[in-house]
Amino acid sequence: MALEVCLNPVLILGLGPFPKMGIAGSATATLVSQTLTLGLIIAWLYRTDSILVLRRSEWGLLKPDFAIMKSLVTKGLPMGLQMFVISGAAVIMTRFVNSYGSQTAAAYGAAIQLWTYVQMPAMALGMAVSSMAAQNVGAGKMDRVDKVAGIGVAYAALLSGVPILIIYAVEPTVLRLFLPAGSSSIPIAIHINSFVLWGFIPFGMSFILSGIVRATGSVVPPLIFMVISLWIIRIPFALTLQPLLGADAIWWSFPLGSMTSLTLAASWFKWGPWRKSRLLETIPRGQAPDTGHGHPGGVEETEAAEAAL
Repeated sequence: MALEVCLNPVLILGLGPFPKMGIAGSATATLVSQTLTLGLIIAWLYRTDSILVLRRSEWGLLKPDFAIMKSLVTKGLPMGLQMFVISGAAVIMTRFVNSYGSQTAAAYGAAIQLWTYVQMPAMALGMAVSSMAAQNVGAGKMDRVDKVAGIGVAYAALLSGVPILIIYAVEPTVLRLFLPAGSSSIPIAIHINSFVLWGFIPFGMSFILSGIVRATGSVVPPLIFMVISLWIIRIPFALTLQPLLGADAIWWSFPLGSMTSLTLAASWFKWGPWRKSRLLETIPRGQAPDTGHGHPGGVEETEAAEAAL
């Protein structure tokens, strides 16, 4: 990241011996920094003799496994479609906003910048919780999955709520990072956030629950929930009530969609049959293959093995 930040102005402006590349310099800086990072990671893995390193005797594992490939496609496609659902809904909402003029559009653009930072903690936490859930599902420890879900939801609410409170406290100052001082868009952005910003708390909580459910291989229901919350609730609500509420119909639709998503995710988590889902039917749950680097049976079996030594 530091290298990319330094290379961006150097390659864009052509500082020192480097060529002036314009906008292509930004892409080149990203390519160089990420390639170097990949090389350093690989070198570190080999230096530390990591279990992630593929050794010569293991090259045969590169042979395609069609059962795994089928699972990747069938499980990965619904997760990929979620991006189309989200992006399509964002385009429609932007079209609604643009109809209220350039000042509202500028305010909406600035508000979105703040929303990005509010969502980051919950999204990062969701990925971590999903990995933890997947490991415990593989070990057959479903009681731990429920515990991970509860802790994850609580932290998602906390890590979303704290930055939201901070933004509310210093909002005019923060918005001046994206809008000129004295801009008429600043009051509009503050008004937008008064409706929308708090809705990212239920959004973060639903992200945790959906991530845990997907970790078991139940990937279609979260996609359906996303379609319902965005395309059946948010967009129709904003479209239908604009004649009555004006632009406020758009702002109200955001927390309404988030609350719908949380309600659906929580209901499926509590009552849905997702615990019976499998990523690979050929590997029974709790019987992970032995990698040769540890005990696949779980914590209790590992502790027993260590005690026996």
